[in-house]
Amino acid sequence: MEVLVVAATESELGGLPGLVCGIGPVEAAAVTARALAELRPGAVLHAGVAGARRASGIRPPRLVLGSASVYCDIAAEIPVLRGALPDPALLAVARRVLPDAHVLPIGTSARVDGTHGVDVEAMEGFGVLRACALAGVPALELRAIANEIEEADRSRWHLAAALEALAAALPALERALSAA
Repeated sequence: MEVLVVAATESELGGLPGLVCGIGPVEAAAVTARALAELRPGAVLHAGVAGARRASGIRPPRLVLGSASVYCDIAAEIPVLRGALPDPALLAVARRVLPDAHVLPIGTSARVDGTHGVDVEAMEGFGVLRACALAGVPALELRAIANEIEEADRSRWHLAAALEALAAALPALERALSAA
């Protein structure tokens, strides 16, 4: 199966070929939807860095597989717009390849510290997974923790370590998903 690796930035692709979807949920959804229509991949692996709440105890550069992608920028309680689920078969493969990764809901917000009710926060996951759901393409989200969400001083974030963790994990995961 052909797996399209999608990330907000080139550095988050970990050296793999893939789609740079841009930063934020709207850009991610639009660019991913266009790529799905043009490329018609068998599956999508969305990867990138994320923050974790201090109280969660999840420290950089731990990996997190999304058990759900929760859209936190909308106040309305519209179930279809509140969460997108990963493909169960892809998640099962990922759990075998990355047994030490946490499996948790990942919140999506267009701004840092914009999520609520989740321990992990990123900016594109819901947009990518929602585009995949609408196109009928199975998808999965993988994040490497780079910072505590509450840490406003970006010089204290561990971006290099998180990007290294992604680069180490992505090739084996992409191969395993392609073979599934």
